[in-house]
Amino acid sequence: MRPQDPFIGRDILNGQFQILQKIGTGGMGAVYKALQPEMNRMVAVKILHPKLTNRKDLVSRFRREARAMSHLTHPNTVKVFLFGELPEDSSLYIVMEFLEGKNLNQTVRAEGPLPMDRALPVLISVCGALEEAHRAGIVHRDLKPENIFLSHQGGMRDYPKVLDFGLAKVTEREMRPGSLILTQEGMVFGTPEFMSPEQAQGKTLGPESDIYSLAVILYEVLTGKLPFEAKGAMEYLQLHVSGKPITLSERVPGKAFPPLLDRVMDRALAKKPEERFASAADFGAAMQAVLNGATELPASLAPAAPVPHPAAPAMAPAPASSSISTPLAPKTTSAVAILEGRAPARAKKRGSQILLLGSVAVGCLVFGAAAAIVLMKFFMQR
Repeated sequence: MRPQDPFIGRDILNGQFQILQKIGTGGMGAVYKALQPEMNRMVAVKILHPKLTNRKDLVSRFRREARAMSHLTHPNTVKVFLFGELPEDSSLYIVMEFLEGKNLNQTVRAEGPLPMDRALPVLISVCGALEEAHRAGIVHRDLKPENIFLSHQGGMRDYPKVLDFGLAKVTEREMRPGSLILTQEGMVFGTPEFMSPEQAQGKTLGPESDIYSLAVILYEVLTGKLPFEAKGAMEYLQLHVSGKPITLSERVPGKAFPPLLDRVMDRALAKKPEERFASAADFGAAMQAVLNGATELPASLAPAAPVPHPAAPAMAPAPASSSISTPLAPKTTSAVAILEGRAPARAKKRGSQILLLGSVAVGCLVFGAAAAIVLMKFFMQR
């Protein structure tokens, strides 16, 4: 028999909460259903594994999740009521609203791909929650179906709640003094199947990364599959960086999707962040346009026109007998001349002067070496 969980049946914070049962567990801790007698309501209490409290990086991450979530008030973000450290054993905790329902992953596994008129409203609401987070300087960085919970709230079905900001990138003003910042460039966090290309490469992330991840989630919710065929985590990362996504229609033969939805997905899944939607709100508005039956996006959502670059001067073709490096030679010389503010003729003259000085230097070295040999022989004979 497994040992009894020490938290089940326990009163914490001077009897404010009575822990009833475990409802989830993960690498960092466990989530419990608890009663708050004074408010006569159920809450969820997330507790960091006591054995991890000596890991400064994990403690910092746990505190950061609580701090990030406590700043968010959007109705589609899970509410945080309280967080801190249990006085009895220094365990870290977060008290959140208790949700009933299933996450998106469980829903799709149980019911199959969702119809467009059910999936899009869910993701549009999630865009609203992300927009608030992004405006507050918070990037989620671990969006996946498991972190979008479909709750039954106020008689409403499929009311989404965004969970788990444990990997969130938080601006310095959201951090407490002494907290470790675990978002350095070059470090990769998240779930490979849903990572943006820049996240897969360990680059600095912005809101556009969450937009990409949300588009992958929408793809899976609509098709039951991911936009790439891969055998493992590393292959998923490579495909996010350089692979072309399989279109929705190809993924589900015989099922037609609106052409505008294909264009919206193409843009949200663009490899370059600047080619995606400018904000989560814009992505939500684009999905709403699809839901409304539009055939084109509103002008306000049109992608930004690329900045025109000055045309490069035409270059003469290289002779057929030139080596591989020959075509680059004129370009390199011209660039040096422009950077130094010199005309090509003056650059050529300077090159001749450098060649003459080099010849003199080599001659001096040869003469010095010969003189040294003569002196060595002279002293050895003596």
